[in-house]
Amino acid sequence: MSYPTPWQGNPLQGPGAPSMLASHADRERAVDVLRAGYGEGRLEHPEFEKRVARAYASRTVAELSLLVADLPQGPMPQPVAAAGPVPATFLPGLQPRTNGKAVASMVCGILCVVTGGLTGLPAVILGHMAQSEMRRTGEGGDGFAVTGLVLGWLSIAGWAVFLGFVGLLAVVAGSA
Repeated sequence: MSYPTPWQGNPLQGPGAPSMLASHADRERAVDVLRAGYGEGRLEHPEFEKRVARAYASRTVAELSLLVADLPQGPMPQPVAAAGPVPATFLPGLQPRTNGKAVASMVCGILCVVTGGLTGLPAVILGHMAQSEMRRTGEGGDGFAVTGLVLGWLSIAGWAVFLGFVGLLAVVAGSA
């Protein structure tokens, strides 16, 4: 008697079966797992093609789980009664941590309004340092650094215009 392989059988059905509909991204992740299995020599080409076709035709995550259950990177089969955590294969990637100097640059840039522009120079310095560190380490927070840089440079430009105007007034008042 021959038993069907997990991917040839019907998906889990019944009143307690997981029936979460699969998204396009879920299907693509399952096909990526199948490609990896084929690339490692775990699947023959005809079986790989059948599984890929079935993955694109799948309606639920349970069907996709069956297609990749016997592959190393595939999700573990979920028990029918318990809706456990989402398999790691179907989770989004981790976000990089935010650079602290980028946050400090943005805070100093925002404080320019309250301090009359006195925190503009620290905002610019911290913003440039943060961008340099982010390029080197791969941390996130580029938007924070750019915000601090823009506000800091606007503050410095405002002070330059103000001091230039005061100097011009001093020259005009001295010659009169």
